[in-house]
Amino acid sequence: MIETKGVIHGKTIELDEDLGFQDGDPVKVTVSAALPPGEGILRSAGGWADGGEEMDEWFEKLHRARRQSRPEPE
Repeated sequence: MIETKGVIHGKTIELDEDLGFQDGDPVKVTVSAALPPGEGILRSAGGWADGGEEMDEWFEKLHRARRQSRPEPE
């Protein structure tokens, strides 16, 4: 098994090195993302990734509203 890195361009993966295969050779590929720590969660957050203080305020407002709508425990 050969392990190397590369970059995805649409459906094409450009490898950092020549692996010695001929054009058209069949291969089996296992892919894992080589993102920096935390980058995956930021990408999955979509528009919330850069929310900063605005998102903190929104969550605080939501938290206050939920506390008001719940009965106090006895």
